[in-house]
Amino acid sequence: MSDTDEHVEEDRTVEEPQERDPQERELAAWRGARRRLSRAAKEPTVGELLASLTTPDPDEPADVYGDGVVARLEERVAELLGTEAAAYFPSGTMAQQVALRCWAGRTGNPVVALHPMSHPERWEGGALTTVAGLRTVHPTDESRQPTADEVRELPEPFGTLMVELPLRDPGFLLPSWEELCALVEAARERDAVVHFDGARLWETTVHFGRPLAEIAGLADSVYVSFYKSLGGLSGAVLAGSASLVAEARQWRLRYGGRVFRQFPQALSALAGLERELPKLPSYVEHAKVVAAALGDGFGASAVPWFRINPEVPQTHQFQVWLPYGAEALTEAAVRQAEETGTCLFRRWWPDGPPGMSMTELTITEEALSWTAPDVHKAVADYVAFLTEAGAQA
Repeated sequence: MSDTDEHVEEDRTVEEPQERDPQERELAAWRGARRRLSRAAKEPTVGELLASLTTPDPDEPADVYGDGVVARLEERVAELLGTEAAAYFPSGTMAQQVALRCWAGRTGNPVVALHPMSHPERWEGGALTTVAGLRTVHPTDESRQPTADEVRELPEPFGTLMVELPLRDPGFLLPSWEELCALVEAARERDAVVHFDGARLWETTVHFGRPLAEIAGLADSVYVSFYKSLGGLSGAVLAGSASLVAEARQWRLRYGGRVFRQFPQALSALAGLERELPKLPSYVEHAKVVAAALGDGFGASAVPWFRINPEVPQTHQFQVWLPYGAEALTEAAVRQAEETGTCLFRRWWPDGPPGMSMTELTITEEALSWTAPDVHKAVADYVAFLTEAGAQA
């Protein structure tokens, strides 16, 4: 065989196409969509996140172990929540463990009353027991906030009542203002302190009809997050009395949370307080418009059953449930984004009985331009992709 023949033979060699990673495909579809109903935390690139960091004084010395811009963030949050002091933590998991551990020491009771679907019980690997040495009891097992009577009737003493506002896993649920006040009063009657898991407390003002400081003022301590509603990079703050926060800082050191430099997180949190916090009420109100339109759209479609949970959103986040497999629902969402340029839903998760799946929607600025007819059209297109994929109810 000549050199020429060898060259021709090499040219005929075709590499087998590599199967694309499903998550990469999904992310490309979400990013490439011309219109999106909600945002996803994984969408921004490193460059976009870096470009979002701004400072009023670029010549300010960088923070060292929590001074400078980090201290300014703490002061700003304490002012917003009406507390004496606040301490920055690299994660909400750490902030809450520290808060509950401090209260256990102060009350002399290591028992924490909280909902079984709250974050420490479901998403922290049993840290309250394993790391902090605490024990939990549940006022209710139902998918709703506990009632004052259930707190009063707990059969054993507890040192702290932890209330997640909103309670995410059952559908971002909130009590009424009167119910919340009664819940706090019931804990006081049991000689317990009250801690708010306020990771998403920022958007509760519309539902409660009260400012942040009045809501936070019901509790003895409050934790708030910066990336869940405000679009920050990461991080959290624990707010409360000056003495509690001073003690929490010592526990933060013991937990490894006293980080050398945190100015990127602090700058993004301050930007979120400046840019996103004032807009949250408009997001909450528009979530009600979108949820109603989704209900109308699915009601007019061929799907045999659906649920918007809650039917009227109490924050700017809510759930959508459909009786199909999660893979089929996610595939239909990807195809809709790829082929129409419209991103209505993203990833779905199997939840509840077999064949039932759920997704969460977060309504932010991108969704404000969506009218009810826009949502109806997007739902009809989505159901068509779902039907084309042969999804089984």
